[in-house]
Amino acid sequence: MKVTGLAIVPPPSAADLPKMTPELLASVLARYSRSNKGIHKIIEKVDFANPDESIDRILKFVDYGHASIGSLTGGLAIAIDGVSMWLAWKMFDIAQMADGQESSTRYITMEATNLPSAETLGIPAYLAARWQGVMVKSFAAYHAECSRLDQLVHAQPGLVRLPKDAKPAIMTRIRKNFALDRARYFIPFATRTSLGLVQSSRMWATTVKHLDSLLQPEARAAASLIRDELLKQSPRLMCHSFAEKSYTEQAAQELAKSLRLGLARLSTMPLKDAVWVKVDTETPPWLCEEQSMAEALRYRANRYGYHGTATRRTRVSFSWNNMAVAELRDLNRHRTGHRYTPLIQAGFYLPPGITHAAHQPLLYEQAVLTRELMHRGSPAYVYSLLLGAQTPFEHSTHADKFIYEAELRTGIGAHFRYAEHLSAALQEFFRQVPEARAWVLEGTAEPE
Repeated sequence: MKVTGLAIVPPPSAADLPKMTPELLASVLARYSRSNKGIHKIIEKVDFANPDESIDRILKFVDYGHASIGSLTGGLAIAIDGVSMWLAWKMFDIAQMADGQESSTRYITMEATNLPSAETLGIPAYLAARWQGVMVKSFAAYHAECSRLDQLVHAQPGLVRLPKDAKPAIMTRIRKNFALDRARYFIPFATRTSLGLVQSSRMWATTVKHLDSLLQPEARAAASLIRDELLKQSPRLMCHSFAEKSYTEQAAQELAKSLRLGLARLSTMPLKDAVWVKVDTETPPWLCEEQSMAEALRYRANRYGYHGTATRRTRVSFSWNNMAVAELRDLNRHRTGHRYTPLIQAGFYLPPGITHAAHQPLLYEQAVLTRELMHRGSPAYVYSLLLGAQTPFEHSTHADKFIYEAELRTGIGAHFRYAEHLSAALQEFFRQVPEARAWVLEGTAEPE
């Protein structure tokens, strides 16, 4: 089909597609970039009976960089069962270009039986029994608060905002989630979950290399398992997936910083909310931005609408001093820009209606265990944290992405704590960019 001189090339035949492995596809597209013969001429030279020979022949044609080739493999999907919530968080932190999902805390088993063993996590043997005891007590606190809050919302229906004309089944679900979303701060970060990620071979190689460079045994075990699976689909490109000095050195330095900050700031009391936002609209003098914020924003029908250059070129960095791990797990998945946290317990968040005093023995025992692990320099301290642990969290991106996140996390169905955090950041953004206020929709986190 011809369109103004362009040729729209149909894909290979259906008979060939099952034989087009990710590496073969990547090599064919790489060869295509060094040819003017068209994609079908290149595919005709592929011996589907000996795809490995075809790959080697193509890649020997010229010294293609493995990174650029790896990007051409398309989406390779890996599902990983039984990883800790920490490792799931870390994989999303590393794989910033991946599409993925993690099991919701509303659907996984909340019992001590759903924990990896202390040995698997690298918990020192002499602390294993103490760690297990804290975890058991944490799950008990979670279940106790779920039960208490569930009874409370039935006795006082006005505590829960319900949609108008909501069906009974929806009302029941919202009331149940009200209790779960407030009790979740007692859930151990070591709890098993599952996740699935889809990304190219290039990004998988980087992800596995990073995991293999971390000091937690669970991360290195996951790297080995993922590599073994991907070797079936992309064997040549996964040779770049092993631990490497720049990764191991930075991992060691980041751990040392986390231990230093963690020991200095460890606390079981809540931190007062504080937010920091830095907006940078400066542009080079030969390419000045002439569009107003209003023109960049006014034509969007919702948060998925396209922004103008005024917001797309504005850099925004934002940070909270007290992001609970419960919220960190989700806000960390906004893929643009860069995110950073030392992952420490600088305080412990509990929502209104749950008091620290009622759980002080547990929180004290958990903090003492965390301090002991940190004093030992153990990377396994992350597995002593509960989802209520508050840590500093920073995200740097552009204004269009920040606005999307703020509208999403304050919108319909948003968790109440997300809404508090993003509302605070949005107000500071408006203070610095007042003309954006009229065109950004800050929600009220109404139930779905």
